[in-house]
Amino acid sequence: MLLASASLPAADWKLLFNGKSLDGWEIIGDGQWTVMADGTLLGQRIGDLRKMLVPGGPIQDARQFRAWVDTQSWLYTTRSDFGEFDLELEYWTKTSGNSGVSIRDPTRARYAITSPPDYTKTPSKVGYEIQINNRFPDPHPSGSIYGFVDAPKEAQHEDDWNKMEISSRNDKISVRLNGKIVAEHPGDPKRPKTGPIGLQLHDQFSISMFRNIRIRDLSH
Repeated sequence: MLLASASLPAADWKLLFNGKSLDGWEIIGDGQWTVMADGTLLGQRIGDLRKMLVPGGPIQDARQFRAWVDTQSWLYTTRSDFGEFDLELEYWTKTSGNSGVSIRDPTRARYAITSPPDYTKTPSKVGYEIQINNRFPDPHPSGSIYGFVDAPKEAQHEDDWNKMEISSRNDKISVRLNGKIVAEHPGDPKRPKTGPIGLQLHDQFSISMFRNIRIRDLSH
């Protein structure tokens, strides 16, 4: 009986990514998302920099180049009404990589995939973005609730896999990184309480990987 009781909480967890296909997910923007043989989800950008910079090509000046580089891509759940939940995943991104996890963003990053992005309406400004940052020149370390609370830099294992846990409640968002609470915030009362869940490719040089993505949905 004790063993059976101990196993009950785990039964509430469900895979959000099945490790086999992108069923239940939608690519937003020009990212390439591939399910690898071991079940890891690989996201990368495939813009050909050589073609972008040739004489007569689509980019002719530094302003156009910056706009192209900063254009984001995302992978969002097709389901759009996640409210109160616990989310677990493991992530990896390259040195100087930048990624993130979006929650409660009903726009599905439509303003982030424009060139240049509209930074007043990106997922971190409409809903919330939990930052992933591996020495990218951005002041917000991994685990930060972007724009609200910064996580300590030492919480992340650089150039390695990390485990992130996000707890979404109506009155609080909490983030654990590698088993330690690194950020908590009650949220902005003007922002949505529900929305899809998204994974970010921040710029044209993004390479990020995710695995073991599962959720405990408390709103249904």
